Amino acid sequence: MIVTVTPNPSIDRTVTLPSALTRGAVHRVTSVTSQAGGKGVNVARALTLAGLDTLAVLPAAANDPLISTLQTIAVPYRVVPTAEPARTNLTITEPDGTTTKINEPGATLDAATVAALTDAVLGTADGADWVVMSGSLPPGVPASWYGDVVALLAPQPCRVAVDTSDAPLAALVASLDRGAPDLIKPNHEELAGVLGLDPDALEDAVSQGDPAPVVAAARQLVDRGIGAVLVTLGAAGAVLVDRNGAWMAMPPPITPRSTVGAGDSSLAGYVRAEVGGAVAPQRLQMAVAYGSAAAALPGTTLPTPAEIDLNAVQVSPISPIPATR
Repeated sequence: MIVTVTPNPSIDRTVTLPSALTRGAVHRVTSVTSQAGGKGVNVARALTLAGLDTLAVLPAAANDPLISTLQTIAVPYRVVPTAEPARTNLTITEPDGTTTKINEPGATLDAATVAALTDAVLGTADGADWVVMSGSLPPGVPASWYGDVVALLAPQPCRVAVDTSDAPLAALVASLDRGAPDLIKPNHEELAGVLGLDPDALEDAVSQGDPAPVVAAARQLVDRGIGAVLVTLGAAGAVLVDRNGAWMAMPPPITPRSTVGAGDSSLAGYVRAEVGGAVAPQRLQMAVAYGSAAAALPGTTLPTPAEIDLNAVQVSPISPIPATR
């Protein structure tokens, strides 16, 4: 079973424009969709579509529309009760695939609810293959929470993935001496930010066909105990670094429709491949195939296995990069 944890779930409302977004103008939309969201929920949705045994753990209020949405799409869930309903996030997509997101901060969790959420994660982790914790932290949850939970999960045999950014990612990296996840999935900006590097330099290197700076940066985190670092690079693909090597995957050309959920789909693809017994380059291949398929779909629609084309993703090993210590 794969347990996904979404501390800050949402209803994702996506509006599609017939032309480019213009600030200050009046726009009439061509379509509107609302779906259960939050990064961990998206991972659970993608894995459920693939037929994997999945459980989404999240805080939500009684009679929250988010819960009925999960029931409709048949995603198994465990709810930690809260006083406030989940937030609503707005996504605006343009014809060329440009995506603008306007995210609410989320429902405030008091100390008792944070403790209940932690207990729910620890309880459901027993017997799980993976615990995947994803997304921002809502008001009331300390930035150290992911690092705290990773440390608490360290004695358990499950593998742990974390996909977050900003202060929670920095706090996780600062607490690696207490426990390190088996996988993190930053993009190049998040990777640069947590290591004090220049994100533009990493992006420029990749655009010039040189993934070595990204590999060297990710290697710093592997050397500090993280099992693997999956760095998503948008249209340029992704880089995977673990203790045994480094690989880069190039996605097939697509017509982008929405990037919402693409990173979450990549994480779902990696986990799906891993539980299926795939080796590292095959996990990377599945991750990029999932992310690419998601970007070609509208709104927060997530890909089914029938939409995944592994053969269209090219994976290459990267020359060894010296360890940083």
